[in-house]
Amino acid sequence: MSGVFGIVTRKNCADLLLYGTDYHSHMGTEYGGMAVLGKRFYRSIHDISKSQFKSKFFDDYKTMKGPFGIGVISDRDPQPLIIGSRFGNFTIVTAGLIENVNELASELLRNGETFGEMSSGGINSVELIAKLITRGPTLLDGIESVYDRIKGSASILLLKKEGIYAARDRLGRTPLVIGQREDDYAVATETCSFLNLGFKIKKYLDPGEIVLIGRDGLVEKSPGQTKNQICAFLWIYTGYPASSYEGISVELVRERCGRALARRDRVKADLVAGVPDSGVGHAIGYSMESGFPYRRPLVKYTPGYGRSYTPPSQEIRDLVATMKLIPVGSVIQGNRIVLCEDSIVRGTQLKNYTIKKLWEYGAKEVHIRPACPPLMFPCRFALSTRSTKELAARKAIRALEGKDIEDVREYIEHRSKKYQRMVDWICKELGATTLKYQRIEDMVEAIGLPREKLCLYCWTGDYDTP
Repeated sequence: MSGVFGIVTRKNCADLLLYGTDYHSHMGTEYGGMAVLGKRFYRSIHDISKSQFKSKFFDDYKTMKGPFGIGVISDRDPQPLIIGSRFGNFTIVTAGLIENVNELASELLRNGETFGEMSSGGINSVELIAKLITRGPTLLDGIESVYDRIKGSASILLLKKEGIYAARDRLGRTPLVIGQREDDYAVATETCSFLNLGFKIKKYLDPGEIVLIGRDGLVEKSPGQTKNQICAFLWIYTGYPASSYEGISVELVRERCGRALARRDRVKADLVAGVPDSGVGHAIGYSMESGFPYRRPLVKYTPGYGRSYTPPSQEIRDLVATMKLIPVGSVIQGNRIVLCEDSIVRGTQLKNYTIKKLWEYGAKEVHIRPACPPLMFPCRFALSTRSTKELAARKAIRALEGKDIEDVREYIEHRSKKYQRMVDWICKELGATTLKYQRIEDMVEAIGLPREKLCLYCWTGDYDTP
């Protein structure tokens, strides 16, 4: 999932844009980009797969002059893009995933369109969205038409001379929030980007809502809808602890998830730990509920190693997982450890680079407690897992059934014998003492939204369409 940030000020916005975008660095690992509109468009895009955003852009932003700007941390496509159109020139960034990008691109090519931005040998989905917008009778109609055509999700920031058009995904799977600081406005994926820049949350955009942020302030261009299916994984893993979505704190949700895990547990332990960083909040909650002390048998070496889940290749994910966690042998030796993790996706990193380190440094027992249920389906709405073959739960099912099966409902139901066999298989594969997943009803309760307002597709296979 990418992260976007936009800024509208009375003065030069470049420094605010740099730091506001940088506060989204946990949302992607491939590209960073910024664009500022003053007397002309200033734009810079860099590959950030091997370096941090700030180091790449620290010199660039000093040459950017203008009151309006947008930035992005992208998980796939180079952006922002500058587009010339009959609506005038604009620059655009997006967050989300379009499943039918090739189908839509083929249709546009047949109708005489051309694509100039090719990403990794394929169509740049940001350019596709821009071309869909320019086919509308008006700019606003063009933005609305994107959501009529795409399968997947997309939240959009589009910068023109009148300001920033901000459009949230029609079912709200990706968040957008408006912040205000006196006469200045910001729009962001992550509310944590506001805090140190002095912005206060003014409005969480509704699903499908489109606003214009310009010199006249905040103007609604198209109302949103009440139907919402925001990604639940934002609270469990993707989001930053200091952020909130729909007014609900990420850190507090993680603490409640940990408490729920502890309430259903009977294991005896000497300490509770979280896999840094996203497992820490869950572990703190488990510790508060269980009374077992929270300690750090594994510590993360600097933020520079990033997240081991988001890079696109297994080789890079393994390298990050190997290098970022350093064991503290004196804390591990001889102890029974409850290890809280946000989730088990593929399981290879947890097995080879986390649990293995605990055993090597003398752990007596290792009890794994993921804060969400087994992941059963690859995400359709953000770039993460792309195949069921990658998922640890599906590997277990394939081993138990002797083949891939389509109907996995019995394995989703936590009361079934097949579910327990699957969990036992994963536990043995990981090399853990015990494994106990969060129940989906406990996770939903910890988030605090009605179940129908959450996207739970990766656990249940169910999703709505606009």
